[in-house]
Amino acid sequence: MKTDMQKDNRRYVGTKETVAYILDDIAQSFNIDTYRDYYITNILKIGLSFQKTTVFIMGIWDIINDLLVASIVDKTRTRWGKFKPWLMVYAVPGVTISVIFWLLPNFFAGSGLLYAPKLAAYLVLQLLYDLAHTIITIARTGMTATITPNVSERASLITKANLLSGFVESAPKIVMGALMDMVDWGVLKVEISSVYVFVGVLVTVVSGILAFVYALVAKERVMQTEEKPNVKNSFKAILNNKPLLLIVLSEFLGAFSIGGDMSLYYRDVLKLSSMATIVGIPGAVVSPLSYSYVGWARKRFSTKLLWIAGSHVDNVLLTGVFIVGCFNKNYKKLGAMIPAWMIRETVWMMFYGIKKVVPTEMRNEAIDYGEWKNGYRSEGMTGATQEISAKLIRTFKETLKTSILSKIGYVQGAEAGTQSEKTEFALFAMCTIVPIVTGILSIVPKLFYNLSGEKLERMYEELNERRRLVACQTEEIEQI
Repeated sequence: MKTDMQKDNRRYVGTKETVAYILDDIAQSFNIDTYRDYYITNILKIGLSFQKTTVFIMGIWDIINDLLVASIVDKTRTRWGKFKPWLMVYAVPGVTISVIFWLLPNFFAGSGLLYAPKLAAYLVLQLLYDLAHTIITIARTGMTATITPNVSERASLITKANLLSGFVESAPKIVMGALMDMVDWGVLKVEISSVYVFVGVLVTVVSGILAFVYALVAKERVMQTEEKPNVKNSFKAILNNKPLLLIVLSEFLGAFSIGGDMSLYYRDVLKLSSMATIVGIPGAVVSPLSYSYVGWARKRFSTKLLWIAGSHVDNVLLTGVFIVGCFNKNYKKLGAMIPAWMIRETVWMMFYGIKKVVPTEMRNEAIDYGEWKNGYRSEGMTGATQEISAKLIRTFKETLKTSILSKIGYVQGAEAGTQSEKTEFALFAMCTIVPIVTGILSIVPKLFYNLSGEKLERMYEELNERRRLVACQTEEIEQI
């Protein structure tokens, strides 16, 4: 027997828009951000002390620009919709900022860790990048929630995008890891900074084009109220939205999880930047299959259970890797670490579909819950609330992370495999056991999540009826 959520068999999103949505999903991960920390620390050579200062300034800036952007987006009403204009606005400036960021080594070649012009340029670009990122995150979140009123179609769209984009979006990381190894082994006779500049600029332009295609094609189909919500009502929509508050609280507590940059461990300890590619080979086969049973899992298990499984199974797996690494200094040996990380990656990929699809749908359902509870939608402030809570702790975490690198004796710009043994073990621990211990409390809010089953069905039944009445009233007004 079909539930109310499944009764609407109408397809709103056509093939062209579906393809554009998938391209945009690829664009979000088509980057070399996996190696971003290494680039900042060892290629651009921004001093660790200034990195801490930048993170602190960014924390203050995050609160200001997130609330400002959210308020503006929630008040936006145009013939093209609420979010599409912002996707368009982001296109050129966002790409330009990122391109300049990857070109910085060319402008400041040979400069010291505390060279003032370089630090100033870095700080300004970080501020501009964060503003652009806030705009695009809120706009994308809102567009996904409003692209179709059919909940089943929305879930299917998210699943297709995550599944198909997985075949493409990892390419830059794989290629970059291989190029870094070729430079380290002397096979490729170029400076590693040149590799970063070329690949960084290339993937930025490609991802920008893919995102712009989506901005041109995408349409919003969930109607907004004519009355624009004021700031007070926007905050009210957050405070009485229990599902959203639980999601935010879990992310807030999870943000305390202090982890290390995996690329530092792979290159500085194992001397193999393409380690992630090697250990991910079996998982690359398993990952696509994990999407095939997401729908079945959502029908059979509660959202709460899937949320917990998708978020915390990896903790158990990383604990196993840490134990293996502690024996006989295995954390330094490829012969031990490759199979250990490979097993972790393969098992983890069995839950990858759940991790990617369920939280995204939970966020969309929380936005719909706000509409059900208050009578109006507040996607902008919803997105900002999630962003601010995560960014505040990220500020603390990033500041602490750079401090830890200093404390463990990390040497910036050192050749691969030349850090001290104490530093090497610390890098390993920061990628395995440390984030588990520091982020374990994030599981507590998940235990109280209850927007599923009959409650979720009733919510959408009433929402669908409200939207139908609003659509009828709008048609009557237009005919007068």
